Amino acid sequence: MPFRAALPPSVTARLPLSLRPLLLLVGLIVAAMAVAIVNLGPPIADVGLARAFTAPALTDNAAILVHYSLLPRTAIALLCGAALGLSGCLMQQVLRNPLASPSTVGVEAGAQLALAFAMLATPVLGGISRDFVALAGGLVVMALVFGASARFGFSPLIVMLTGLLAGLYASAFVTILALLRERYLPGLFLWGGGSLVQQDWRSVQTLLPRLGVVFLAAGLLVRPLRLLDLDEGAASLGVRLASVRAAGLGLAVLASSFVVSAVGVIGFLGLAAPALARMMGFRRLGARLIVAPVIGAALLLLTDQTLQLAEAASGLFLPTGAITALIGAPLLLVIMRSLKSESRTASLTHRANTGSISVPRGIMLLGAGSVLLVLASLFVSRDLQGHFEITGIDDLSIVLPFRVPRLLAAACGGLLMGLAGSLLQQMTRNPMASPEVLGLSSGAACGLFVVLFFTDRPDAATATLAATLGALAVFAVLSLSSHGRSGASERMLYTGVALGALLTALLSVVIATGDPRAQLLLTWMSGATALVDVTTAGSGLAVAVILLCLAPLASRPLDLLGLGPVMAAAAGVSVGPVRFGLLTLASLATATATLLTGPLSFIGLMAPHLARRIGFIRTRGNMLASAMIGLCLMQVADGIARLVWFPWQLPTGIVATLVGGPLLAVLLIRKIQ
Repeated sequence: MPFRAALPPSVTARLPLSLRPLLLLVGLIVAAMAVAIVNLGPPIADVGLARAFTAPALTDNAAILVHYSLLPRTAIALLCGAALGLSGCLMQQVLRNPLASPSTVGVEAGAQLALAFAMLATPVLGGISRDFVALAGGLVVMALVFGASARFGFSPLIVMLTGLLAGLYASAFVTILALLRERYLPGLFLWGGGSLVQQDWRSVQTLLPRLGVVFLAAGLLVRPLRLLDLDEGAASLGVRLASVRAAGLGLAVLASSFVVSAVGVIGFLGLAAPALARMMGFRRLGARLIVAPVIGAALLLLTDQTLQLAEAASGLFLPTGAITALIGAPLLLVIMRSLKSESRTASLTHRANTGSISVPRGIMLLGAGSVLLVLASLFVSRDLQGHFEITGIDDLSIVLPFRVPRLLAAACGGLLMGLAGSLLQQMTRNPMASPEVLGLSSGAACGLFVVLFFTDRPDAATATLAATLGALAVFAVLSLSSHGRSGASERMLYTGVALGALLTALLSVVIATGDPRAQLLLTWMSGATALVDVTTAGSGLAVAVILLCLAPLASRPLDLLGLGPVMAAAAGVSVGPVRFGLLTLASLATATATLLTGPLSFIGLMAPHLARRIGFIRTRGNMLASAMIGLCLMQVADGIARLVWFPWQLPTGIVATLVGGPLLAVLLIRKIQ
């Protein structure tokens, strides 16, 4: 409890239990008001209260700034924070899941994608009712997430994973739209980061009555929502559980969609406000439905006012939503660590496929498919009129210097990511583990970020080393968080998702600064293989060949580690050094793949699942098949990226996300383990 820890123990010890939560809440409100007074006090004092709160003359610049910018921004922060606090509280009560929020369930990302589509396809619809468009997008994504997690009994882990993956998929789609129609979506990234900047009172006047209706309806649902805690016992009291759940979720999506439509995505605030309400001691639903919006309003006001002070001192503009993600992601980590292991998620174990095939034959088939895809990448192209054609032998020498580096980058990136995913899943004995889910890709990205900001032009070896150290650091945190605890594999997934969210939020904040090096980082994170040079591609190929040769040597240690550390040690395995060696291999593969194709792909999670599905059950066969499948998937993504929007080139990493997202959703829904 961070707020209670800030008070002297002698003070909290003398307080009655009923007063402690109230004191903590008042402390947060006072802190937000104090920062607001420090930021708003001087401008308001200069113009006076009368001029600040009345329509100023057109020549009164100081009063215009206060009346049409500072005061509306303060009001919109309070409204949006309260709405997100209410939305998160409703979702957590209906789903009985402390991880549920508009961010983790994918509602905000779906609303953002729907608005981006409306801007391009039907601008009139967006002009008539942005709220309707945002609501439709949020509902569609939420329905997909719930459809995927229903088979798992709405387990917190599965809801969180599918929600965050859906959010990543929607964000990748928005990025593709922004790249294809950049002149029509110039402010999409800034708006998507959650900017509270206001130029008049129209947003406040629009948002206030709509949120008032939502809050009133939520108040009328308090008693039915409270009865949901009785589970099936509520039905015997005459409560229609399906109707109550639908009404609660509908209000939650309405509140979050209104916020996204007005100011963009405010990350993780819907998770933080209800969580802090519980941590302060407000356990009853009625109290939480009041306190969570108050905490959300105070948190967003405190964050935004502090950010304005920092902007005035540094001159840097940062979207408020990106900063709130830095607050919410660590809190997500705290919540995940406090969750108990669930028997339902323990059922996520490897399941043998009755259609097992021989490893040599299967690898030969996959190898033949890889060769065909490589040849297609070399020879298939489009002419100046956009028609598909086969490149002739005479012209091949001209195009090879352009196609070979990106071909090698995509092939090696997919191979290494598939291999890393198989290693991690075999080592943790959890089929949901992958470099993307465990945060290793984000750790590698942060390692490269450090090198870019402290080195003018890092070479390939330096960048690979930095990315590997970043991935190793993330895995070290994962190991420490789950060592010696019950449900260690599940806890590692929780922690990995939280760390990935935190590091991604940090990178988003850095990119939002507008620094030229940050723009280079953004280009690299999108997985633009067209920018890979021969040296980088050659380095990736060397690492891929070495790791592919070493992978079969890890099959026996992995099999023995699957029996447990005690049995593995009895069989002669030095558990600590072997685990560190396997981790180093997985981290090096992840780091190299991340450098080649960016951190945004589902290859590391998807390739081992597909390998098991087609019959590669044993450790050695699964590793080799995962590598080949990853290579094939990335080759397909690179071909689409090169040809679909000719003559422009799309980022291969993001295209891989778009190609792999639906397939991964099918894997989750059908429980392919």
